[in-house]
Amino acid sequence: MDNQRNLILAVILSALVLLGWTFIGDRYFPTAQPPSTKIEKGKPVAIPDPSASPGASTPAALRDRTIVLRESPRIPIRTPLLAGSVNLKGARIDDLTLTKYRETIAKNAPPIRLLSPGGSADAYFAQIGWSGDNVALPGPDTLWTPNGTELAPGKPLTLNWTNPSGLRFTIKLSVDDRYMFTIEQGVANAGAAPVAVRPYALINRAGHSKDPDTWTNHVGPIGTFDGITKYDVNFSDLDEGEAPRYKSTGGWIGFGDHYWLTALAAQPGKAIEAGYRGQDSRYQADVTTAPAIVPPGRVAGTTTRFFAGAKEVGVLEHYEAQGIARFDRAIDWGWFVWFEKPIFYLLDWLFRMAGNFGVAIILLTIIVRGLMFPVAQKQFRSMAGMRVVQPKMKALQEKYKDDKPRLQQEMLKLYQEEKVNPLAGCLPIFLQAPIFYALYKVLMLTIEMRHQPFILWLKDLSAPDPMTPVNLFGLLPFDPPGFLHLGVLAILLGITMYFQFKLNPTPMDDAQKQVFAIMPWVFMFIMAPFAAGLQLYWVVSNLLTIAQQKWLYSRHPVLGEKPA
Repeated sequence: MDNQRNLILAVILSALVLLGWTFIGDRYFPTAQPPSTKIEKGKPVAIPDPSASPGASTPAALRDRTIVLRESPRIPIRTPLLAGSVNLKGARIDDLTLTKYRETIAKNAPPIRLLSPGGSADAYFAQIGWSGDNVALPGPDTLWTPNGTELAPGKPLTLNWTNPSGLRFTIKLSVDDRYMFTIEQGVANAGAAPVAVRPYALINRAGHSKDPDTWTNHVGPIGTFDGITKYDVNFSDLDEGEAPRYKSTGGWIGFGDHYWLTALAAQPGKAIEAGYRGQDSRYQADVTTAPAIVPPGRVAGTTTRFFAGAKEVGVLEHYEAQGIARFDRAIDWGWFVWFEKPIFYLLDWLFRMAGNFGVAIILLTIIVRGLMFPVAQKQFRSMAGMRVVQPKMKALQEKYKDDKPRLQQEMLKLYQEEKVNPLAGCLPIFLQAPIFYALYKVLMLTIEMRHQPFILWLKDLSAPDPMTPVNLFGLLPFDPPGFLHLGVLAILLGITMYFQFKLNPTPMDDAQKQVFAIMPWVFMFIMAPFAAGLQLYWVVSNLLTIAQQKWLYSRHPVLGEKPA
């Protein structure tokens, strides 16, 4: 009985440690260092808000995206991973699709559309400009003059505009073969007096993210300032009128969806001011440097990088190595990043070796079970030993049922004589819980696992198992919701857990017997909405556990005998 109680306690404590601490730590203690970022909540810095311009989208003025794209002159963007165009009106990057990724697993599914121009549905764009007083500045309706016909890797594009006073503004755009644009803003003063201008870059989007913002994965405003990644601002905060501002040396700011990211990154070591604003279901993230005084005959400039693409782990780490602080934390790894990343690296390597993600998960399960084999053997031997001594334990309970202290003493003496440890069965649970949680986070967060097939009907292991007998495997015209959508893998999980429990010592307490009798089927329903890859890991782990227990009992038949 004590062994079963300890087992239940271990499960509960593991869940509390992993889930509760992650929730508390990620939301209320986002860093182990005291925050040095200066935060001001008040009036935003004086940067034009494109959502207020005539060309921006409003609910009454939304038009077809194709029509809006034709209304302004454009320069095409062509890279191995991106396709779109630069809007010469307003100097906006407002047309971008990710050619590597599709909306669904269907063969004819359209590519992911990340950016769209103002005036269309789901408007989402980046804009470059300057603010200042007593000087004519380019704005959202300014028509820029390009020096080329396309923007591609190795083919930068420079935009030019000169105001009536002879102040020449230039924007040099470069793009690499991944997802990063480099924006070089310059001001050349051909006038007779010095001028003060402040360069800025901003990201503007309409509406909340279509992905849910959960306690395990932050979606929405995100950024790193003075080495601290901030996950504490949500779209709802901006809806309520909050406008957080950050002063930082270097850093980046933007918006994150589940798999996609837009971000503006300052030059390393450069003092910046950045922040968010929201109004009428439109949201803005902007970054600016200190005002530059440009004397006559001189040129002033600044460089900002703009990321627009998929949150691929290797790509984010590549740009972090180039000086963008903590850029890999655009993925909300949480406090267990130190454990989750090695799981990801191993799983990703296995996938590249095997060529099939389901096979990679199976291999990962075998490796994990192999590493834990000695510990598991000790657990099974202890649990089997508990099975052998159960009749003696029952006799002691009957004998000392009215004397609890004496019962505890006699039980402890029995454990020592029989050389069994009722706590030994808890250790593997504590060791496996972080692995299971890390795999859960990897499957949920990383785009490398998105739309990866296994076999037969399992076309996307990052999504729940689509085949369920509840609707007769699709013959009935309805799709069961949530936990009622019992996929084949979820059912196999319940069955394998049932047989695994059957090999464990039978609880002597009737209430515990009932709990353990229904637990496999409860977990079957709980796990039904989770990713098929996670269910596959658990099913294979259960099968290996059953095989290991059977092997132990075959070598020590007395351990496998049921108590009389």
